[in-house]
Amino acid sequence: MIIAVDGPTASGKGTIAKALARRFGLPHLDTGLLYRAVGYQVSLYEGDPDNPAEALAATNFPDELLGHPELRSEATGGLASRVSVHPGVRKALLERQQKFAGQPGGAVLDGRDIGTVIAPNADVKLFVTASVEARARRRWQEMHDRGESHTLLEIEDDLRRRDERDRTRAAAPLVVPEDAFVLDTTELDKDASIAAAIDVVLQATGQQPCP
Repeated sequence: MIIAVDGPTASGKGTIAKALARRFGLPHLDTGLLYRAVGYQVSLYEGDPDNPAEALAATNFPDELLGHPELRSEATGGLASRVSVHPGVRKALLERQQKFAGQPGGAVLDGRDIGTVIAPNADVKLFVTASVEARARRRWQEMHDRGESHTLLEIEDDLRRRDERDRTRAAAPLVVPEDAFVLDTTELDKDASIAAAIDVVLQATGQQPCP
């Protein structure tokens, strides 16, 4: 079973995808981490993330970089959004993602183009969303817990810029797949969001939903 989980930054898709992987015993891939690795690799060599050639060269990052804590930072997230607009970067990472999705038994992948490009034939497609304000509050809390200092307004502005880049890029823009279930987590906490997502998968696969 392949489960595709898409959505904008800080919508809760990563948390939901991990929980689904645990619930259904499937491997999980945060595809956004690949783009974060590319963005961070560019920065390590003081390159320009807006330069297609320099961003493409960074797709040859070492696998161990995926475990680097700096990949979770807000700054690296911004770099990931910038390198992800380049068609060459997306093409270079496509095979790695599709190979993960196609492994025996299936997998859970989360990102922005899983249900449209990476795994268009996924058994279950979820599009997780939330208001910018709700997403900014969540991201602010995450950053606060890590000791990072940013204002709520700064985070909201950054999210709006990322949303615009993701939705208007020429290569694999962020869109809701036609056959996806849209899960709005604006008014849901973590546990409620996960429970709703599990019910979607159970119903989509003909299993009994949670009571």
